[in-house]
Amino acid sequence: MSKRVVEIDLLRGIAIIMMIIYHFLFDLNFFFNAKIPLTTGVFGIFQKATASLFLLLVGISLYLSNIKSNAPLKKYLKRASKIFLFRMIITVVTFFIVPKYYVIFGVLHLISVSILLSYPFRKFGKLNLVFALIFIFLGMIIPKINFSSNSLLVLGFHTRDFFSLDYFPIFPWFGVVLLGIYLGNLLYKKEMATTKNLTPQKNLLLKFLATLGRNALGIYLLHQVVLFSLFQLIIFLS
Repeated sequence: MSKRVVEIDLLRGIAIIMMIIYHFLFDLNFFFNAKIPLTTGVFGIFQKATASLFLLLVGISLYLSNIKSNAPLKKYLKRASKIFLFRMIITVVTFFIVPKYYVIFGVLHLISVSILLSYPFRKFGKLNLVFALIFIFLGMIIPKINFSSNSLLVLGFHTRDFFSLDYFPIFPWFGVVLLGIYLGNLLYKKEMATTKNLTPQKNLLLKFLATLGRNALGIYLLHQVVLFSLFQLIIFLS
């Protein structure tokens, strides 16, 4: 995008705060066995809402930066390869820290793949809503089936005992990205209309959220390092 879309930065900033809160609670469980039920109930809904907001914004940003301008395939490849490098770092680091639950296909893995997968969907416009619902629906059914192998876990097919610290298979989560592409097509077909009414420079909270949103990737990569270091320090001092 040649121009920042203010509301996208603000929403991404909110998603970053939600993510940090969730990972803080996760680390409480990991380091202090707090037994907070993060996969069910209110926290389970919170986790899904956080991930969904992130991936919706990925889809909208894909529409604004690549699809709307009819960008060539090489732009998709360039953007995906950048995130691919970061995702491989996460895989290697988590393999050495928590080898039993290391990240094989986490949210950054999904985003890099989604950028490439979105290329053939760029011409479908509002029809992407249908494709999005198909991916999401299949993603709700697949986990109910018990598979004997993890060879297709990228798609969502895995054994009952599979667990990873960060796992976002293509079904259903690419459907959420497609839903974002649909929303981008719906909301920004003609112009980026709502940015005029938002002035982060005049409001400290909005400015803070927009700054977080503009630096989402860096914060995502570093926030767990900071949290892990903080908890390790607390353990060392206690």
